Amino acid sequence: MHQSLQGATFHVEHVVPRCAGGSSEFDNLAWACPSCNLHKADRMKVDSPGSSESIPLFNPRTDCWSDHFVWDDYSLIGKTKIGRATILALALNHERRLRIRQAEQLFGMFPPDV
Repeated sequence: MHQSLQGATFHVEHVVPRCAGGSSEFDNLAWACPSCNLHKADRMKVDSPGSSESIPLFNPRTDCWSDHFVWDDYSLIGKTKIGRATILALALNHERRLRIRQAEQLFGMFPPDV
């Protein structure tokens, strides 16, 4: 999502949280919208719904976006366990996000270059 349509300043997110030994070096930082940053919190993994399996969240520094996600109109679809877990954990297909993507398309900002 583009910061220009968010109405809020993006956050610098620690991909590996400092409480888990992550540094503040560039290679461990990512630009995140406030909603994503708050949903992620200090997690690097999430429990898989209906099982005890722990799934890593997408790491924008080491994972390839197109390996894990694909667009279906305005919705983000997870191609892998990591993609699906990240979409659920960060509420990436929340109704508000879908409306923002529609607005971004009007300004030529959607779909994003990834």
